[in-house]
Amino acid sequence: MSYLEYNVKTVPTGLRKVLHVNWPLVLLLTAVASVGFLMLYSVAGGRIEVWAEPQMERFAVGIVAMLAIGFVPIWFWRNLSAVAYLVSLLLLVAVEIVGTIGMGAQRWIELGPLRLQPSELMKIALVMLLAAYYDWLDVKKVSHPLWVIIPVVIVLVPTFLVLKQPDLGTAILLLAGGGIVMFVAGVSLWYFAAVIALAVGLVFTVFESRGTEWQLIKDYQFRRIDTFLDPSTDPLGAGYNITQAQIALGSGGWAGKGYMQGTQSRLNFLPEKHTDFIFTTLAEEFGFIGAVSLLTLYVLILVFCIQSALSNRDRFSALLTFGVGGTFFLFFMVNMSMVTGLMPVVGVPLPLVSYGGTAMIILLGAFGLVQSAHIHRPR
Repeated sequence: MSYLEYNVKTVPTGLRKVLHVNWPLVLLLTAVASVGFLMLYSVAGGRIEVWAEPQMERFAVGIVAMLAIGFVPIWFWRNLSAVAYLVSLLLLVAVEIVGTIGMGAQRWIELGPLRLQPSELMKIALVMLLAAYYDWLDVKKVSHPLWVIIPVVIVLVPTFLVLKQPDLGTAILLLAGGGIVMFVAGVSLWYFAAVIALAVGLVFTVFESRGTEWQLIKDYQFRRIDTFLDPSTDPLGAGYNITQAQIALGSGGWAGKGYMQGTQSRLNFLPEKHTDFIFTTLAEEFGFIGAVSLLTLYVLILVFCIQSALSNRDRFSALLTFGVGGTFFLFFMVNMSMVTGLMPVVGVPLPLVSYGGTAMIILLGAFGLVQSAHIHRPR
């Protein structure tokens, strides 16, 4: 035992946990959130009380929650994973019955002053349950068809409920997030090849269903696909959002127009400038350099998650960390691809930057699980 290890072991347990916190990860999360505060202040025309101040308050609550969750032993969260999944599933069912409708979709539940989006909870609960499942399952059985069916059902049930809201973006994230955990757990690549083949067939079937009685997705979702394929076909209608976003992205150039000097956002040309399309405001005001800087912060967060997972000898902790990191990657990858025209617009916010209450606090809570896995990893 080294002198440093001996000194750490002599420190009281509570203080020892503070020393074992992944503080670089906390700093990176704070840096990304700070970018969000600046951009929300900018898109509100220099008014902090509109979006930036509430976002700061939520971030403060989220950081405290993250550390509190991190100090709880990881075995507690493993034992709670099934409960978290079932509660999230019940809340998704409740959305169908008493959910609040907003922007053409029924996704929220009003709990007094709190407006909860259960699908955000499910993203993390799903990762928790799959990590606990593969921690329990014998490694030799991971690719056995019988034991593959169970996690597939675990993933598909909430995905179906989310699709009914309808929320295609979150449904895609649930499928992909579950797939990441299954891949890292060691499920055979042949299953993933089969899923890809089925996905191609499903896409073909979706297009074939258009205009029929058994149409599989909503008309507005078809319009989003049409707009993705050729935004110029309806530049003032369905293609307006992505056209304005691309104008903002291109006009930023290398270094941008300057903070609070973005014309597309300040003149209200940009749609959802404080939520889904906030990345385009950043690119317009800070240019390519600013966009790449934010992307670098995201990648560093992902790197810290991967490094923590690889160094963790506890299977549940490693899978959970990979799952949370993978879900976080999907968040920013899908949003950035969406607003740059590489993917159809599916309504996925930019993590820790876009304005939002449920998404931010739950995401920070998820990083609290990562901290718990890191703090309590076997040494």
